[in-house]
Amino acid sequence: MTLVILVRHAHSTANGSGILAGRTEGVHLSALGKIQAKRLSTRLGEIPLKVLRSSPLERCEETINPWLKLRQKSITHSKPILTFDDDLAEVDYGLWSGKKLRALSRDPLWKSVQESPSQAIFPEGEGLLAMQERAMKSVHTALAQRGKGHILLVSHGDILKSIVAAALNMHLDEFQRIVIDPASVSILDFSGEKTRVLLLNDSRSRLDPNIFARREKVAQVGGGAGSKRERSPNWQDW
Repeated sequence: MTLVILVRHAHSTANGSGILAGRTEGVHLSALGKIQAKRLSTRLGEIPLKVLRSSPLERCEETINPWLKLRQKSITHSKPILTFDDDLAEVDYGLWSGKKLRALSRDPLWKSVQESPSQAIFPEGEGLLAMQERAMKSVHTALAQRGKGHILLVSHGDILKSIVAAALNMHLDEFQRIVIDPASVSILDFSGEKTRVLLLNDSRSRLDPNIFARREKVAQVGGGAGSKRERSPNWQDW
C-alpha cells in the first residue's frame, strides 16, 4: 500500500496581504504560519516515508522544516531526505504575480480561471492544464520509486487541488470545488485500481497512525470497517 500525503504550505505573508504571490521570491511564513508549521510538526507524527518532495519556494521549506527537525531526533524511523521538485512549484501566474487578488478579480480572465480553468493561461505565464500535467508527473515519479513507506509532497493550493482532482478523475474545470487550506493535510491511497481519498483538507487534527496500516483495496458496503488495528479490542486512542 502506498499513500500520498499532500501538505499545503502554512499561512504566508502574501496570504495575509491578499496578494497572489506566485513564484515571487522572498515570500515567507507569517506569524500565524509559523505557529501552524510548529503544530503541523506534531500533527504529522512519525510517518513511514520513502519519498519527501517539496516545492522549492521558501514558504514550503519553512512549513516542513519543523517536522524534519523533530524527525531527525527519531530513533524508530529512518531520517527522510528532502528533495526540491520544480514540478511542485507554484503556478507561474506571469503578469498576475504579486498583484492584489481584489484587483485581479476584475480582470476578464478571472471568470475563466473560476469557471473553465482548463482553458485559462496566465499572461506571460503558464496554463492551469499544463500545471496539472507537471504536478501529476511529480506524483507518478514518486510512486515509481522503490522502497517501503509512503510519499509526502509539500506544495501550493492550486497544485494540490489539481492533484486531488486528477486522482478522483474529475475534469480540471471542476477543481475549484476543492478546498485546500494553508497547513492542511490530504491523503490519497494509490494502492488499488482507483485512487481513494482517505483525508481531505484537514488543518486541525493529529494523524491517526492507523491510517498508515494496510487497508482493504476494495470499497466495502457501508464505507468500510477501518483497519484491523482499529477493530482490535486492545487498540486505544491516543
